[in-house]
Amino acid sequence: MTTAWKPDTWRSLPIEQVPQYPDAAELAAVEARLASYPPLVFAGEARALKAHLADVAEGRAFLLQGGDCAESFAEHGADNIRDFFRVFLQMAVVLTYAAAKPVVKVGRIAGQFAKPRSSNMERVGDVELPSYRGDIINGIEFTPEARIPDPNRMEMAYRQSAATLNLLRAFAQGGYANLDNVHKWMLGFVSDSPQAHRYQEIADRISESLNFMRACGIDPQKHPELRSTDIYTSHEALLLGYEQAMTRIDSTSGDWYTTSGHMIWIGDRTRQPDHGHVEYCRGIKNPIGLKCGPTTTPDGLLRLIDQLNPANEPGRLTLIGRFGAGKVFDHLPALVRAVKREGRSVVWSCDPMHGNTTTMAGYKTRPFDRILGEVEAFFEVHRAEGTIAGGIHIEMTGKNVTECTGGAKAITAEDLHDRYHTHCDPRLNADQAIELAFLVAENLKKERDDANSQRLAMAVNG
Repeated sequence: MTTAWKPDTWRSLPIEQVPQYPDAAELAAVEARLASYPPLVFAGEARALKAHLADVAEGRAFLLQGGDCAESFAEHGADNIRDFFRVFLQMAVVLTYAAAKPVVKVGRIAGQFAKPRSSNMERVGDVELPSYRGDIINGIEFTPEARIPDPNRMEMAYRQSAATLNLLRAFAQGGYANLDNVHKWMLGFVSDSPQAHRYQEIADRISESLNFMRACGIDPQKHPELRSTDIYTSHEALLLGYEQAMTRIDSTSGDWYTTSGHMIWIGDRTRQPDHGHVEYCRGIKNPIGLKCGPTTTPDGLLRLIDQLNPANEPGRLTLIGRFGAGKVFDHLPALVRAVKREGRSVVWSCDPMHGNTTTMAGYKTRPFDRILGEVEAFFEVHRAEGTIAGGIHIEMTGKNVTECTGGAKAITAEDLHDRYHTHCDPRLNADQAIELAFLVAENLKKERDDANSQRLAMAVNG
């Protein structure tokens, strides 16, 4: 029998990936202060995202989820946020144009500070120290002092998230996202890339459409859907003390929501059905993501779906596959068939990053061809199974970094040291992110063309 849920019931269960704070009293004091702070997001916003994700589950929209592997305190700045937002908009425009349906934009931002680690300890030469777990927990500097978990970092993460959200909302609603600015969204290094002419073609067509609308007496400035956009935030709910402190009762519904972000997800390392992370997430009403890796079994997945979405509510649960380019066909079809057979409403999304990490020239990297290969396999499986390929989930940045090899500009292993800036895992740069968007767009256009052909055939035969 399922026990009654409260924001702290996770504390009585086993839990993975939790830092060991040296001062329990200090930790409790920080969590108490956080519990008194204003929410970062609101329950109504989370409900709106859930409604949009319900459209994704039914094939009426597409999910674009992406951002930093782990946000850092040192790199927080308006330019970084602007450049991420601009590339995210570029990707969304490409996908919207190809799919002819809305793109739900969910950033890995304003809260993505904690990272799971495969080992509790990190060794450099003869020195071994606790692993870096993200700026919300400890410092990246390889010193004993920096690696001590510090609860005060949670307050720093809260303040940075608030500032980031403030700027994102200004960009999204204050005119920066106006489609009239589509030509201005081109970053300098994107305009020099092999993908520039493809983006420029789409931008030109959108501008022609806007000019046509003006000629018909429709002023885009008077239509908010053309001069603003919605963007939502998400992060992995790894640090449950922080999440509990940000959990509030919605006064309009009486339901519990985490107010740290619109959507949170459970990672592949913390999805044990009888552990703390699943327990916490089952009780809040935000949209929830669940990473599915090679060790996910159909029966195990159905059990987790029962725990996290017992009412089978559309838009509540997003399943994020992260298998690796060569393993998608070995694992994803069985999961898709089981979920389809049981009639569960989910969003299927593809994380082509985490299963394709390797090491070259001493750097962690991700070959771009493997990333593309996993996305292609994801769409192919869903076409074969008659299910909906609902979205992609990527780690990317608006900066011109050299962290993933390959792409149109052919970054090599020797190039990685040039601009390898990530605090944790390698990210797609702007060129690579937009190139990936075009690949996804081609798949979405094919699905749209196939659907139109089927409708035409039915009309002729009917």
